[in-house]
Amino acid sequence: MASSSSYSNSPCAACKFLRRKCMPDCIFAPYFPPEEPQKFANVHKIFGASNVSKLLNEVLPHQREDAVNSLAYEAEARMKDPVYGCVGAISVLQRQVIRLQKELDATNADLMRYARNIDHGGGSSTSSSHNFGQNSGFYFSSSPWSCDDPCGDSTHHQRGGGGNNM
Repeated sequence: MASSSSYSNSPCAACKFLRRKCMPDCIFAPYFPPEEPQKFANVHKIFGASNVSKLLNEVLPHQREDAVNSLAYEAEARMKDPVYGCVGAISVLQRQVIRLQKELDATNADLMRYARNIDHGGGSSTSSSHNFGQNSGFYFSSSPWSCDDPCGDSTHHQRGGGGNNM
């Protein structure tokens, strides 16, 4: 569980920001400690204190810390990139995965060509590298998804792609 503020000494970051007294039953106190004022400031600017309070009251208590961490991440991402927010970061990572999959596919193709060259007299048949063929377990799967496009929409992960109303 998140650390809660000491109610008598210092108000939580939310109550301090909102300039109100931090009560013992403050919904924000366990998740917005006084030493992290920017966390609440970002969340408040993007989502609003009232909306965050409503959300926290609707979420099960054991899920609140994860909800606040998600809101804080999304708010910080939106502050850095007002247009795309965390979707921009996700898009960059998806493109990186696709690029790395292609690189892995090319490396596997090179590995297969190397193995065929060895099998066809390119190297000594008594060499230990002779076992470097297709059935030796050296092929690495390159796709964590069932298709090349993880989103099912090739324009989804293109920043600023035309015709995509995100």
